[in-house]
Amino acid sequence: MADIVERYDIPVQHFWLHGPRSGPAVEFAADAGMWNVYGYPELHEVLGDPVTFSSDTMRVVPQAMLPSKDDFSLDGFITQIDPPEHGKLRKLVSSAFTRKVVADLEPRIAALTHELLDAARDRERFELVADLAYPLPVIVIAELLGIPSSDRALFKQWADALFQRDAKFSVSRPEEERQAEMAVVMKPWKEMTAYLSGHAAERRRQPRADLLTKLVEAEVDGERLPDGQVVNFAIVLLIAGHITTTMLLGNTVLCLDAHPEEQDLARADRSSIPAVIEESLRLFTPFAALGRATTREVELGGVTIPADQLVMCWVAAANRDPRQFRDPETFDPRRDPNPHLAFGRGIHFCLGAPLARLEGRVALDILLDRFERLRTDPDDPVEFIPTPTMTGLRRLPLVQK
Repeated sequence: MADIVERYDIPVQHFWLHGPRSGPAVEFAADAGMWNVYGYPELHEVLGDPVTFSSDTMRVVPQAMLPSKDDFSLDGFITQIDPPEHGKLRKLVSSAFTRKVVADLEPRIAALTHELLDAARDRERFELVADLAYPLPVIVIAELLGIPSSDRALFKQWADALFQRDAKFSVSRPEEERQAEMAVVMKPWKEMTAYLSGHAAERRRQPRADLLTKLVEAEVDGERLPDGQVVNFAIVLLIAGHITTTMLLGNTVLCLDAHPEEQDLARADRSSIPAVIEESLRLFTPFAALGRATTREVELGGVTIPADQLVMCWVAAANRDPRQFRDPETFDPRRDPNPHLAFGRGIHFCLGAPLARLEGRVALDILLDRFERLRTDPDDPVEFIPTPTMTGLRRLPLVQK
């Protein structure tokens, strides 16, 4: 990985890309006031035990770090909810992501990919993220939800403001820093909430055959979801529904640029594309870390974590654990099995994983058809998203040939 780190100027905060780490699989970070889990078997255990390792991390975050309840609520935010509520909410939209529903989207995904590449063909430079990797999945999820995909510049503005920040999360930061950070985050959050609230209200008046209408009309335990839950659920679907694919596609193209021999093999045998994507997910895990909160004292990796502690689960590091993966720093699409944790595990396994995989496969297949060589532009360096808990590209210029 040393050559790749230097070649693409990978930020130092993406430590998992800078070679094998030393140190324990589980350790307490006093400066951040939280526990870090880096090992694969340890993380496998954490993600498989939602009773001990709760997704409701806000419960253990100091109140001073949180906005007022009038400005912000996580009601309906499915990634932050534990059973039994989690299962009830997940069931509401699971039918929208079945294998058949997702498979039926393939022609639309292919058509969109061609349209976006046609639109970019006459430009002097082709930038993969802006021209394809961002708009493709955001159009697909916007159409599923029933909101205008033409507003995707707005969605990107909000997603960038929420995620593309280089500050490390810490429960021990000075109050002034915390307040400044909160102000930056709350502006796009309020704008996004107001936008989706308007569309949800319109669906109550005029239902349509879309996912947002399904949320508005859904009932849990005989009652309709409150407006706040509908909007927060829609936020998760909109943001998580595109950002993973954006990172997945950019990361996979970067892997093929760094390993031209693997690009040649994938070009010659398109049936290998899914395996290329899986190895990219392992090596360049998009959502590099997940948060959990302990509900009781628990032993993990030979250490004891007290109850009510914030636990940062470094999925990207676990996906490079030599105890689980042979030659973990090597990009090897023929790795079999490849039980990476890029989409999580257990009850919170990514609902949109089949869609992300399909979008990645279809788009990469078409890119290989339309480009003689997927090659980064030496005169226009790639840029990584600076966020310490995400692995993805902000810009990925390619040579148009």
